[in-house]
Amino acid sequence: MPSSLDETIRSIRKYAPDFFPKVGIILGSGLNSLAEQITNPITIPYQAFGLTTGSVAGHASLLIMGHINNVPVVCLKGRLHLYEGTQNAMLCTLIRIIRHLGAKAVVITGAAGSLRTEVGAGEIMMITDHINLQPGNPLAGPNDESIGPRFVSLEEAYDPEFNQNLVSVASRMQIPLHKGVYLSTLGPVFETPAEIRAFKILGADAVGMSVVPEVIIARHCGLRVVGIAAITNLAVGLSHDKVTHEGTLQYGELTARKLVKLVPEFIKQIGSLIYG
Repeated sequence: MPSSLDETIRSIRKYAPDFFPKVGIILGSGLNSLAEQITNPITIPYQAFGLTTGSVAGHASLLIMGHINNVPVVCLKGRLHLYEGTQNAMLCTLIRIIRHLGAKAVVITGAAGSLRTEVGAGEIMMITDHINLQPGNPLAGPNDESIGPRFVSLEEAYDPEFNQNLVSVASRMQIPLHKGVYLSTLGPVFETPAEIRAFKILGADAVGMSVVPEVIIARHCGLRVVGIAAITNLAVGLSHDKVTHEGTLQYGELTARKLVKLVPEFIKQIGSLIYG
């Protein structure tokens, strides 16, 4: 791993010295087709700038720079998960790359199980808030004040203005968009029926194994966040279907067909909001 974030950015700049993205995108399981919307792509494996590659099927471990609807973007095609043994420092570096390349906002997507029977596989849920049940926090330890403050407010972790715009774009495109609270566990095991019942009592609408650490890191370094959960299944105990990673990838691809229409239009809209 590079000794500093600056060193990592210099490694990336060798591939694209004059490219400055406005918006970052993080793709979850089964959502890689969104990256195909990027025109004139510059593709860099994570290993090329000193980070490890992921080991989970459906995550390609590629950083892609290019344009969506004429908005310059940087895309993480494949995230790193803490359940893989990824260190918090490496996850922080991966998210902070987006900010240090020049982006002001990030769209974070992730596959999730629904805790609401009316929101089934193939649906999209805009994340309005989260519950962190990951064992720890990626910001624990010494703080670098040049990146962000010691104590970070998550009161509006999911940008209210951007959320309103996402709802507007979805309505205009006649794409159903649910809203809900995302609960994040470490994984890699799926939840038990008893845990799902407890999560519903806590107020969760969807459950997954990512997103929240990335949101925390993004807010720490000043990125405005939009979170989108791709619903790939009803949570265990709410359906007779077995929950599997293969099913996650299959229904993630189904959800991606909606996202490849929604996300580019949304990025076009927030691109103009950020920079005028």
